[in-house]
Amino acid sequence: MSATDTGGRVSRFGSAVAEGWTRERLGLLGAVALVLVAFAPPFQVYLFTDFLVVALFALGFNLLYGYTGLLSFGHGLFYAGGAYGIAIVLRDLGPVIADVVGAGISPLVTFALGGVVGLALVVALAVPVGWLSVRLEEIYFALITLAFGMLGYSLIIQDPAGLTNGTDGVIVLLGTVDLGGFSLRIGGRRIYYAISAVTVVAAVYGVWRVVNSPFGTVCKAIRESPDRAAALGIDVSHHRWMTFIVSAAVVGIAGVLRAGLASVASPGLTHWSTSAIAVIATVIGGATYFYGPIVGAFIFLYIRWAISRFPALEAYWELFFGALLIAVVLFFKQGAVGGLLLLRDRLFGDGDADDAGSGGGGARDDGGQATAATDDGAESGDDNARADRGDNS
Repeated sequence: MSATDTGGRVSRFGSAVAEGWTRERLGLLGAVALVLVAFAPPFQVYLFTDFLVVALFALGFNLLYGYTGLLSFGHGLFYAGGAYGIAIVLRDLGPVIADVVGAGISPLVTFALGGVVGLALVVALAVPVGWLSVRLEEIYFALITLAFGMLGYSLIIQDPAGLTNGTDGVIVLLGTVDLGGFSLRIGGRRIYYAISAVTVVAAVYGVWRVVNSPFGTVCKAIRESPDRAAALGIDVSHHRWMTFIVSAAVVGIAGVLRAGLASVASPGLTHWSTSAIAVIATVIGGATYFYGPIVGAFIFLYIRWAISRFPALEAYWELFFGALLIAVVLFFKQGAVGGLLLLRDRLFGDGDADDAGSGGGGARDDGGQATAATDDGAESGDDNARADRGDNS
């Protein structure tokens, strides 16, 4: 790419930022916010890293739920798969890798290799589980994914071949990189936050490209009407299977990051209650918007943290979340993002129809319905005109 092309792109980006609250301006502000968080107090850095991991977990889940209409209660299986993949590599292959590449850089190489192994393990699990699950729909799909998740939970507790360490889980020690007198502790809160932020941003961008591709359009068509999609020649089961695998892979990346953040891969990651976290975050934020699960994860974690600041409320935090979910279901049927967009329209007038309909790449297709209504009106007008001409003649 020439310097002229680069300069032109930078100029167009700057113009878009200056025009108003465009996607470019929001992206720039988000990048600045991610940088500023690194200078926050250590616990807030940890909490925001936790938010990034949960947000990616919920986003991966919503790729299956919000874009193909399949509700899974077993995505904790893939969350744990990524965590156990990297944990086992760090525990069993760390010394071997240190002998090959040297002790100084081996923690970083082992971490990267563990992430790849964790992701590969998740995909290997998702292929057969997805192939069996997508043959069912609605509540039956939710139940079979729940069954697979709890099967994985039971298997991990049994400690097969001494790999999972039973109920104690596998300790994750990330180590320190030493190069030329320069030391970098990968598990340090600010360093790990930087690693997590870069990984999550790249994964979110990848998911955004998927849902805005022809493949994503097919997924939305299947969600709206599987029968009509099949009538158009779409292999519904195959596309659901592929979406299941991609969704599991995204959740697996979140699981890899979770293991490093929590310093342990535990059986609880596979439990249905962990899978429910993604469901709750998605419902709170809004499944019909691309950024809904991210907003929902933020609300979920930070309200949970705010409640924990008051010991009298901490014992009943489930009650507050239950009330929150009831309020969202009753008054914000499209989640927090839908409610914010509705509030924006009421305060500042009608916003951009595309932004309101898709939330920057979301799952809604209101524009298509409006177009269909317009076409129906035009056809009715043509029919009336032809009838009038027939009466006059």
